Amino acid sequence: MEITVQYFDGCPNWETAAERVAMIAAERSDLTVKRQRVATQANAEALDFRGSPTLLLEGAALFPAPDAPPGLSCRVYLTPNGLAGSPTLEQLRDAIAHAEAAAV
Repeated sequence: MEITVQYFDGCPNWETAAERVAMIAAERSDLTVKRQRVATQANAEALDFRGSPTLLLEGAALFPAPDAPPGLSCRVYLTPNGLAGSPTLEQLRDAIAHAEAAAV
């Protein structure tokens, strides 16, 4: 399975998310990680990119944000410790497990 970390260069949070995804991928031989830079507003709209970082598992958002407009903006995630620029490791593991269970 492939996890894609979508980001834009102006976002300070995507690297934290990418590091956390890489940590999970290191634990699991069935996961590969891809990074996808979103460079322009037109690119964001074409990809339905709803902010950085966006995390996709096999092309589906692990943390959907249907109310956020597509664009070059930073995302905020609700974590157990409050708002943050990326989900926690545990949130990522849970989201991946939930997506896998839904695919069965």
